[in-house]
Amino acid sequence: MAIVVNLDVMMAKRKISLNELSERVDLTLSNLSILKTGKAKAVRFSTLESICKALDCQPGDILEFRHENNNPL
Repeated sequence: MAIVVNLDVMMAKRKISLNELSERVDLTLSNLSILKTGKAKAVRFSTLESICKALDCQPGDILEFRHENNNPL
């Protein structure tokens, strides 16, 4: 997948557990885990906004686009 989720990196930087983040953003552990592992097919802007508020970060800190062939356009 070309979109990489760096949620685990931001969680580590903020020293926050999956359980704590789940409570702060009012998202189930299983749904948050799906997002964290990059298995999510979509994410709502409202969810992304809640995560960014909880982690005090920008969406670009969590989501990253990588060219699949590692070559720039």
